[in-house]
Amino acid sequence: MVNLFTGVIGHQRVISLLEREAQAPGHAYLFTGPAGVGKATVARRFAASLLCDADDEDCHRRVQSAAHPDLILVEPDGASALTVDQARRTVARAALAPVESQRKVFLFEEAGLMNDEAANALLKTLEEPSLSAAFILITESEDDLPATVASRCRIVRFGRAGEAEIRQALLDRDLNEEQAGEAARISGGRPGLALALAEQSELAEYRRVWLSVPSQLSARPGDAFRLAEHVLAAAKPLLDAVKTGKDEGVTREAQERQERASRRAALALQVNGLEILASWFRDAAAAQFGAPVRNEDVPPTAFTTVSPQAAVARAERVLQTVEVLEGHQRPALALAALFADLSVID
Repeated sequence: MVNLFTGVIGHQRVISLLEREAQAPGHAYLFTGPAGVGKATVARRFAASLLCDADDEDCHRRVQSAAHPDLILVEPDGASALTVDQARRTVARAALAPVESQRKVFLFEEAGLMNDEAANALLKTLEEPSLSAAFILITESEDDLPATVASRCRIVRFGRAGEAEIRQALLDRDLNEEQAGEAARISGGRPGLALALAEQSELAEYRRVWLSVPSQLSARPGDAFRLAEHVLAAAKPLLDAVKTGKDEGVTREAQERQERASRRAALALQVNGLEILASWFRDAAAAQFGAPVRNEDVPPTAFTTVSPQAAVARAERVLQTVEVLEGHQRPALALAALFADLSVID
């Protein structure tokens, strides 16, 4: 029997749930959780459990590589939207008989890009499902979809993986302890990002840049923008490492998929940087009350440069910027506004 979830980092509760679900599957699932935690990886493994016999390794391999005729990937039409025409085509295909398996699985790995018209077109199929069709929708939040769609799905919530779990998984892949530890720490509980960055020598420098932000805050005009440019530049080598290069022979659809993946990776790194910065301010408050700190390599005297009350207020302001970036504001502007605000919070 093939163990479908071998190699998945973390999410043991979710995996146990899906193994039970595979015995009597529902018609629609909504996988929600932070970007980069492995939702799409687990979704394809779950799809394989719905389409394949337990001991059919070839079938499992084809599903995970999206080469199985009864696994239908529903991807955005262009760079940024799942359209009503795609939803209607999906509805039409859901009424057709499977090719090899007992059912078809429609996988929306970027369901959050579905516009309202597309969601409405899909709704009737979710309300009156075909016995031979199953849907797996993936978003970062239930709120990314209309409530009418989310309510027709069994919701599977993903959290972040533990740092120790990620570190051990990287060690099991023969990374050295320093790189495994740094990648696990930088990833912020996102195994996909940790795997993509694990062999990059710039990891430690990226973290150092963000931890140096408190000492570089200034009320002088222009300094906030220069600091924003500095932290964004620190991410560029890491982004270059996780991007898939574009070749002339690559299809337009593949290039658009790569562009969306690049944007997600950039956002994940920006959010991770903000989380590193927030952890510095959290440590500043904790250290002055004698509590343990997370960033043990920061000199203890650095944490005394800001009062505990101001440190907490600054951490809250940092985390507010996560929502701003997730709302697609330009990173340079959002970070510059943040750094300007941090310089005056007492």
